[in-house]
Parts: sequence; C-alpha cells; structure tokens
Amino acid sequence: MSFRRTPHSFTSSSSFSSKNGNNLSSLLQQSINKNQKQSIPNSYKLPNIQKIQSFSKENALSYFNDMINLHPVPPISSFNHLLNCLSKSRNHKVSIFLYKKMIISNTHVPIFPNLISYNIIINCYCEVKELGFAFGVLGLILKRGFVPSIVTYSYLIKGLFSKNKILEGVNLFKKMIALGVRPNVTTYGTLISELCKAGHVENAVKFHEDVMSGEIGLEFVCKPNSVCYSILIDSLCKDGYVSKAKELFNEMRSRRISPDVVAYTSLIRGLVFLDLSEATRLFVEMIDDVISPSLSTFNLLVSVLCEKGLLNEASVLFDLMVQRGEKLDCLCYNTLMNGFCLEGRIDEAKDLCILMVNKGIEPDVETHNVLINGYVKIRRPEEAIWIYKQMIRENVKPTIVTYNTLLTGVLQKGDVVSAQKLFDDMPLHDLTPSVCTYNILLNGLCKNECVLQALDLLRTLENNRIELGIRAYNSVIDGLCKEGRMVTAWDVYSKLSSKGLKPTVVTYTIMIHGFCKKGQFKQADDLFYEMMENGCAPNAVTFNAYVRKSSAHDMAPKMIELLKKMVENKVTPDASTVSLVVDFLSADEKYRNYLNMLG
Repeated sequence: MSFRRTPHSFTSSSSFSSKNGNNLSSLLQQSINKNQKQSIPNSYKLPNIQKIQSFSKENALSYFNDMINLHPVPPISSFNHLLNCLSKSRNHKVSIFLYKKMIISNTHVPIFPNLISYNIIINCYCEVKELGFAFGVLGLILKRGFVPSIVTYSYLIKGLFSKNKILEGVNLFKKMIALGVRPNVTTYGTLISELCKAGHVENAVKFHEDVMSGEIGLEFVCKPNSVCYSILIDSLCKDGYVSKAKELFNEMRSRRISPDVVAYTSLIRGLVFLDLSEATRLFVEMIDDVISPSLSTFNLLVSVLCEKGLLNEASVLFDLMVQRGEKLDCLCYNTLMNGFCLEGRIDEAKDLCILMVNKGIEPDVETHNVLINGYVKIRRPEEAIWIYKQMIRENVKPTIVTYNTLLTGVLQKGDVVSAQKLFDDMPLHDLTPSVCTYNILLNGLCKNECVLQALDLLRTLENNRIELGIRAYNSVIDGLCKEGRMVTAWDVYSKLSSKGLKPTVVTYTIMIHGFCKKGQFKQADDLFYEMMENGCAPNAVTFNAYVRKSSAHDMAPKMIELLKKMVENKVTPDASTVSLVVDFLSADEKYRNYLNMLG
C-alpha cells in the first residue's frame, strides 16, 4: 500500500456517441420496466472506470440526467459511484458540479447525499484547493447528523497540507483523536506522507517519535507498518539525514517489521557515497531476504564499486544477482563491463559481452562505446575501430561519444589520416561535432606536429562562429610555442579577450615557457607579472619554468622573489627544480639562508 497519491491517466473526449448514450438510457429503462412492481433496487450497474475516464463534462451530465429521470430514481449508492469514478479520473470539478445539481434537482423522489457522498466531495474540493468549501461540507455532515469518519478527516488533513497549512493539519489530526475518532495506520501514514511531501521531514520524524513514545496515546492504535517507515526513511535519505534513516531502519527491524524494497533501496542509495561497505552489506541482506532489488539500485552500487576500484566486489554482486535468477538488462552488463575497462581488463569485458549475447540481450550503443573506450585506454585503437565498424554493420547508430573516443585513440597513436576519415564520417550518421570533438582534434593535431593544420581549423571554426573554450586555444598556443612560432602564438593569445576568454594558469605557463625557450625573457617577465596582477596564481609548472630561466641568467634576487611568491601561494616545486635552486643558492653564502623557504 502506498500513501502517495498516484494520479490516474485521463484523456478527455469531446463527445460521447449518441449511440452509446441511447444504449445506456435504453438499458437503464429496461431494467426499471422489469422491476416496476418490485421494490427499488439497491444499485444500478454503471460503466467501469475505464469508460468513465473517457467522459467529458457534457457526457457525464447526460448520463446523470438519464439517472435522475428514471422512475424510480436510482439509490444514492449509484450516484456515489458516478461521483467517485469522476473523482478518481481527476475530474474533480465535474464531480462537484454534478453533486450540486444532485442536491438541487427537482425529482419526484428527493436525492439525499450520505456520508460517502460528502466524503467524495470533500476530497474533490481539497484536490482543487478549495478548502473553505471542503470544511463547509464538513459542517453539512454535522448538521445532517452524520459522524465524520477517518476518511473525512484524512481528506481534510491532506487538503490542509496541500495548501502548506502544516500546523492546522497536525492540529486537526489531534482534534480528531479528541473527538473519539481513532486513526488507523492509513491515517497515520497519510499524515507522515503529507508532512514529508511538504518538506517537513523533521516534523514527520518528531510526530513518529511522539506516537512511538505514547505521548499522544496512539501507540496501540497506530502501529506504523513497513510503508510508513519506508516513507520516513526515503525522505530522510533524500534530505541527507542518512544516520537518522539508519536509526529508523534498525528500529523498524527491532519491532519485527520486515523492511520492504523501498526501505532497503532508499537506505542503500543514501549510504552508497558515505559508507560503501555498509551499502553493499545491505544489498546482500536484501537479496538474502528474497527481496528483488531494483536494477537502478544495483547499477548504482556496481558503478560506485567500480569507480572505487572494488571490481571484485562488483563482480560478486553481479554473480549473486545471476544466481538468484534476477533478469539483468543491458545496462547492468554495460556497468560491469565499464568497470573491467577502467582497470584495463578488456578481455574480461569482452567475455561479459559474449555472455550477455548468449542470454539473448542485444548489445546497445553504450555496450559498443564501453568496449571502444576500453581498447582506447590500453592504446589499441585498431580493435576500437573494428568494434566501431561492427556496430555500423549491425545498424547500431554511433553517438558523438563514439567518435570522440575513437578520435582520442587514433590521435594518441599519431594516425591523423584515420582521424580525418572519422571526422568526415560523422555527418553520415546525422552527428554534429561538439566542442569536445574540436578540442580533441586541435590537441591531437598539435601533438602530432600538424600545428598549421590545427591553426587553420581554429580559424575556420572562428569564421563559422563556433564558440570554443580556452582549452582549445591552449592546445593551439602550446603547439605554436613548441615549434618556436612565438609571433603567431602571441597573436592568438592577444585576441583571447576579444572572444570573451580569460587566460588560465595553463595559458600563461605555456606562453612563459615558450618565451623563455626562445630567450625572450623580457616578454616572459611581463607575462608573469600580468598573471599575478590578474589574480591568476602560478602553479608548480609555472614556477619551475621561470626559476630555470632565472638561474640560467644569474638572477638570484628574482629567484628569491619567486620563492617568496611560491610560499605565499603554497606551491611546491618539483624535485629537479628544488635541486637546481639548492645548487644555485648554495654557491653564494649570502643566499643560503633562503634555502629554508624550500621546506
């Protein structure tokens, strides 16, 4: 049982065929004719809920009019059935409209609503946020001598919560108890559920604790069931109160209430990033309790285990699910395959793929992407290309991720020709290169001594108004600097601000290193201080390049200044730079005391 309201699907129909309407009227009249000399029947058979869901306001009104024109008029239970069906199909306003028409109808036999009728209409008013009218109907209930039931109060409490009247809802619950209406677990669950849905999880927990402690005298009337606990545990985990959720989980079991799949799943998802071993233990416990876990929870747990390098544990869970006969889907296999690929165990990933196929599960695009990425990671792009060609043969459409991974692989191997071919193939599959694609291409071209080709591509992209990030420009600037083309590199660098881009520590370091390499120390100095003025803190690479330049040109004072900046920015130079600085400063007595700055 769930206390969360699940709306029924509803498709309105603009008309109800006259044929159906005539048939319905005819059937009802035949029923009356057969029983004219008998007492009024208790109820009339109405269309089932599926048919009611297709009623428009006009159709429902037509059906209602047929009922009130019958001789004799059907009993109130028949009208309640119609109102309730409309309410369940989310036609609350139509139900209210017919209720009003019912109580003012001038029929030969008066139609008197009963408590069930009033409860249906209270619910409808609450659903359309008309609480004033809902409480007005409560007044009618009392005036007509009826005693409000648990259902009456439950609808009103839920209505108050929907208007964020939390205190009023709790007070009504307590008033209901004071009036002698003893709530059951459903009412209790409704209150807990509505408090959680309204974002008052702490109040829901406090109310639960009050009930359990007997402070409001409900400990023997409202014994929470697994659904009530699950609602609290789920809400606590979603709000980050995992420790409290764990307490309730243990309390639940101490009361010999078996946790359901929601309680287990919620707690596992809450613990997976906080206490992975505990989350795994709970998952195994859930399986041992013969509770089928959701595949999404299984995939999340396996994915996190793989990311943490706990591939053996992930494999054990997978095997456990298989042994239990759980029907694993393609995503489950992909998740574990990806774990194998992350550790370079591509052969085991392939074996898992073969097992999946043998079980009748067709590999999807993600399966192929995982294997392609696995081969690229171990620098075997030829096999990655083979997987790519296989997926094309199998009519599995590649994604932009497929191409980005393949481009990375072939460019790592220096195969610029294959990279160009892959890039040209993308439009054949209705794919447009992403910024990531261009970054991979530009970086790969520069790393493979095709800097001018990369520069040409960069200018083409600029002319086509393709917005690139600083990463793309860093790749081209780095390629130009390494080839000693500092004039061109400076030209690209100086135009960054016009494109709305700010140099990063990587950009500055590349340029400084390039100028130092060419012996253009004045330009390197200017960039270094520009970097500091712009609030861009140098990193170890920046200092290493600059310190080496300083030592090479007998610039001890500047080296000492740099060391001070390194201390201020908490930057640690690499071992070779430390050795160089130690040798340089040790050579002169007056500089030796600065060696302490190296730690």
